Amino acid sequence: MAKFRVLSRVDAFVDYIAEVEADNADEAAQIAFDGGEGVVWKTQGVSEFDDRRVVTLDGDGEEIEATARGDL
Repeated sequence: MAKFRVLSRVDAFVDYIAEVEADNADEAAQIAFDGGEGVVWKTQGVSEFDDRRVVTLDGDGEEIEATARGDL
């Protein structure tokens, strides 16, 4: 029986947290979105979802599209 390399790609968000000085919550979100000076992001974690795609890789590490299952 042959062995194949298979890639599993799961839909996910990578979460980051920053402390932002602002007059209100809306302003804090805008400063963070704009990449305001002094905004330092720290990794909070990863949240995975049910959406996934599995596909076999060829000898060059390229996806063999005809083998794909699932959809992101």
